Amino acid sequence: MAEEFLFEGLKVLDVGTWIAAPVATTMLSDYGADVVKIELPGLGDAYRNFAAAWGLPNTEANFTWQLDARNKRSLALNLKTNKGQEILHQLIADCDVYVTNQPLPMRRSLNLTYEDLRQRNDKMIYASLTAYGEHGPERDNEGFDVIAYWARSGLMDTLRLPDATPAAAMPGMGDHPTGVTMYANIVTALLRRQQTGKGSHVHTSLLANGLWSASCVAQAALAGVDVGAYAELRASAFVNIPYQTADGGWLHFTMTRTVEQLDMLFVTAGLDEITMDERFVTPELRRANGHLIVEQLREVIRTRTVQEWLADFRVADVPVAEVATAESLCDDEQLRVNDMLMDAPASMGMSRVIDHPLNQEGLARRPVTRAPELGEHSREVLGELGYTGVEIDALIAAGVV
Repeated sequence: MAEEFLFEGLKVLDVGTWIAAPVATTMLSDYGADVVKIELPGLGDAYRNFAAAWGLPNTEANFTWQLDARNKRSLALNLKTNKGQEILHQLIADCDVYVTNQPLPMRRSLNLTYEDLRQRNDKMIYASLTAYGEHGPERDNEGFDVIAYWARSGLMDTLRLPDATPAAAMPGMGDHPTGVTMYANIVTALLRRQQTGKGSHVHTSLLANGLWSASCVAQAALAGVDVGAYAELRASAFVNIPYQTADGGWLHFTMTRTVEQLDMLFVTAGLDEITMDERFVTPELRRANGHLIVEQLREVIRTRTVQEWLADFRVADVPVAEVATAESLCDDEQLRVNDMLMDAPASMGMSRVIDHPLNQEGLARRPVTRAPELGEHSREVLGELGYTGVEIDALIAAGVV
């Protein structure tokens, strides 16, 4: 008996580019949805070229594309042609979920807004991603996560230390969590449809997700708190900054909250005198003079290796962790035993691929398949719509497909 997937039979159109919106459809496909990705003939999603653009050695595998576009079918379709629009409308009439991050002006010019498309399928879930939100003076502005999620939300400024230049974000750092929000939006709307029989318009933005990530500090500002000194506080919070070790690694103490844990930190580090120094005898004085503790900890931590310190701090029950590197994650047993890394088929050009963070015990998942080539499934999808081989050839010749 064939394995049944939760979203078996769910028809999803991925009418987006890059990561944040399309990766939500990847997650749906993992649980059985039939995802058809719509791409411009000859060019495709620009994200296909991202890994190669890094110009790094050993990048024969299109690793970012394989990571985020797996388990889909690709239909090359020129939406700026009347026939391309007609084909898309045929797909919309029978789809369950339509996911897009096209800029709002483009959607309006192509008649692909929710108000346009709901007339063709009122049970469809229309999932929209924008950079800055569906309304307001910035709604039509384009933006990637490094700006809309990271810089515009306040995260970029909040996380810098005093006198430091704001740091740039990693590629996809805001896109991937935003994709989880998109997925949650879609699944919530599907449950609503199950209860009411009605489709709906769901949406989120990179800015909203960046604000959510910055909310602990941003909410303080909304509560009237002066957060201008937050960077100064972080710099002097001696258990909240990384310390470099003798072998070039880094340690980070985390949630070292009790007096006993702090005392054990100092004793284990060989700084017993701090526990009796009148400048540090109370939590308040330790905060006020934290920069002095930082100086002493930096000196002593750099005298031994990461593993030597980890062994001693764990015996002393001091909460501490090694600052991992991307390379170290490749052999991380914790990731392996929790299936955060999945075996990849040879066609992906790499042995493992990172999984999304959802875990549903007992829920069947589709085996990982490679990301599609541009237009790889155009004939297949058009055939399902009833087009003949001769008609498909004509569409290809006309540049529609």
